[in-house]
Amino acid sequence: MKVTYHQYILNFKEPSGTSRGILKTKETWFIILEENGKKGIGECGILRGLSVDDRPDYENQLKWVCENIHLGLRELYNQLQEFPSIQMGLEMAFKSLESESPFVLFPSEFTDGKSAININGLIWMGSEAFMKTQIKEKINAGFHCLKLKIGAIDFDTELSILKSIRNNFAAKDLELRVDANGAFSPFNALDKLNRLSKFDLHSIEQPIAANQWDYMAGLCNKTPIPIALDEELIGIFTESNKERLLQHIQPQYIILKPSFIGGFSGTKSWINLAESHKIGWWITSALESNVGLNAIAQFTHSLNTVTPQGLGTGGLFTNNFDSPLEVKSGKLHYNLKTKWNFNLS
Repeated sequence: MKVTYHQYILNFKEPSGTSRGILKTKETWFIILEENGKKGIGECGILRGLSVDDRPDYENQLKWVCENIHLGLRELYNQLQEFPSIQMGLEMAFKSLESESPFVLFPSEFTDGKSAININGLIWMGSEAFMKTQIKEKINAGFHCLKLKIGAIDFDTELSILKSIRNNFAAKDLELRVDANGAFSPFNALDKLNRLSKFDLHSIEQPIAANQWDYMAGLCNKTPIPIALDEELIGIFTESNKERLLQHIQPQYIILKPSFIGGFSGTKSWINLAESHKIGWWITSALESNVGLNAIAQFTHSLNTVTPQGLGTGGLFTNNFDSPLEVKSGKLHYNLKTKWNFNLS
C-alpha cells in the first residue's frame, strides 16, 4: 500500500467571525491511500486554536502514520488517541479505499439522490446589518432552522436581532439555535440565558468556556434554555471520562464534531453514552472541505436522525472541491448530476 499526506489551505469567501476572532483561511490535511489501482481519501480536519491536536508535532504525526501504515487501521487508531482529526482522516481513508467509489463511503438513499438531510442555516458574527442580511438570505433560501453565533458584538444588539426574527417568525415556523462559543462569564451567564429565553430558542451551545464543569453543571440545572455542550467534549478521550463528564454536567444536548472527537468511532461512542443518559445530540462539520463534509454527511444519514444537523458549511470557501453536495430548501442533497473534482494542485 502506498500512502501520502498533503496540506491544503481553504480560503473563505468572506472573513467569518466567531467569538475567537475572524477566520480568513482554514488549513486541512489529506491522507491518500493507494492499493491495487484503487484510491482512498481521508481528510484530517484540524482547526487551529480549537482542536486538541493543534500541536507543533502534527505533521510529524502524519509522517509517522505513513511510515507505519502496515499496522492497520485499528492499531493506528488506538495509538492516535491524542490526534482525533488524524483518527478521523484514517477512518475515512480506509473506508474510502474499501468502497466502490472513493467518495461513497456509506451508500444510502442520500447518496442515491433520493433522500436529504435537514440542516441549520449558519449565521456568522458580524455587524447587525451583516447578520440581518445573512438571516434574510437563509430564510429566503427555505431554511426552517437557523443557528446564530453570538458573543462577539454587543449583547443588547444580539437580543434585538433575535427579537426582530421572532416578531416575524414564530417558533413553530422557525427554529432558532444560538452558539456562544464559551463567550459568557460563569457569573453573568444565567442572567443572559434568562434574557435570551424570551425568544423561544431551541438551545444554546457552550454558554461558558469549557473545563468549568461545576459552573456548567449549575447552569444546566437552572437554565431556562436547553444547553448543548460543544467545546466541552474536546480532549475527552476515554469512555470513563466521557461518562464522568455527562454524569457531572447533565446537559440537555451534546454536539458532535467527528474531526474533534475521533471520527466515526468516537462519535458513536458519545452517542451511545448520551442516549443511555437520555441526552439529545446532533452532528456538525468543523469547516472541513467538501471531502470531509461528504463523509460526515453520509455517516450522519446512516444514523436515521431527523433533527437538523450542522452540515451547511460547504459553500463557505472559494477553493472548495466540486462535489455532488448541494444545499436546497434547508436540506443537504446529493446531486448525482454534479461530479467530483478532487484536485490538490
